[in-house]
Amino acid sequence: MSAVAKKKFTAEEYAALELVAKYKSEFYRGEIFPMHGHGGPLAMAGAKFDHNQVKDNLVFEITGRLKGGPCRTLSSDMRVRIEATGLETYPDVLILCGPPAFTDDTEICLTNPAVVIEVLSPSTAHYDRGTKFRHYQLISSLQEIILIEQEEPICERYVRDGDGVSWTRTTVEGLDASLIFATVNVTIPLHDLYAGVQFPEFPGR
Repeated sequence: MSAVAKKKFTAEEYAALELVAKYKSEFYRGEIFPMHGHGGPLAMAGAKFDHNQVKDNLVFEITGRLKGGPCRTLSSDMRVRIEATGLETYPDVLILCGPPAFTDDTEICLTNPAVVIEVLSPSTAHYDRGTKFRHYQLISSLQEIILIEQEEPICERYVRDGDGVSWTRTTVEGLDASLIFATVNVTIPLHDLYAGVQFPEFPGR
């Protein structure tokens, strides 16, 4: 008995479904995938509050520092399409510098972020560090990728090198440290970034 073929969607069909969906989904090669940690059925219980606390702190801190400049911040309701691969997804936070470029005149799906930021909850960390990270690296406008741990005060900053291909990683750790962006003039003390977060207790720390 042959397997039943999975239905394939066009990008237009996906976009129409996403407008009325109860939770966010990604789109890749004709398939729709409910996103971990965004209200979908694969979201991990107990991770939502701290994830949102860090994300909200981040947006607040960045927005104030970018005010009056050419760059602005957008949070996870802004969908991004990676033109090189066709993946459509929702970064937790992104920074746009200059005029936005969209896939069409609906202005729902952005193609030219300068910075993308992901807050790593237990249900998303492996994907965000792996497959999704590699897709992000193929965005031609992207200059910086930042990964923020949810359960420990640790941030990783990846900055695109001058060759346009390589990326340099910098890690900052501890509430006394600061996250310094390379693409925009923003520095955020980690004690502000993690304000209101209760960290799990780790043996030996």
